[in-house]
Amino acid sequence: MSLKKHPNADNTYETERLILRPMSRDDRDFVFELYNRPKFIQHIGNRNVNSIEDAENYILNRFAPQIERLGFGNYLLLTKDRNEKVGAVGIFEREGLDIVDIGYSLLEEFEGKGYAFEAAQKVKSIGMDEFGLSKISAIISKDNVSSQKLIEKLGLRFKKHVTLPGETEELNYYETE
Repeated sequence: MSLKKHPNADNTYETERLILRPMSRDDRDFVFELYNRPKFIQHIGNRNVNSIEDAENYILNRFAPQIERLGFGNYLLLTKDRNEKVGAVGIFEREGLDIVDIGYSLLEEFEGKGYAFEAAQKVKSIGMDEFGLSKISAIISKDNVSSQKLIEKLGLRFKKHVTLPGETEELNYYETE
């Protein structure tokens, strides 16, 4: 018996400049590139995506099951004007956190244009307005000041330091009020 896919699992969303669509196996090349960027590894961590096949497996085993079950998850960010893949944003269930957390990452060449905030604001409203989440959290490395500012601009407040299961780095933990 297979579980029924959530009715919102295939939803695509739009902001002023971006299209947010669920990450699919066709995005494996992009995930491979993004997850191996030095800034991604520094601020988010090494996800051991060492090949295109690893990237496809990561999408199919990590992203797809959550979005099919809950209706929300990880979205690819595409620019409306040029259809360029610029990054990813999502709301994730994470081991060690009681409240789902928002996460985002962009290719460096698209940073500083407000895309991350635009996408994060949209995904926060999807989670809270469409899915009735009462709270959203965020975890950010202590040296990632630009992300800390973005999360605070989104209305999340610093609460404490946390270390996730199996990790050693102490992270800043934020939560909606």
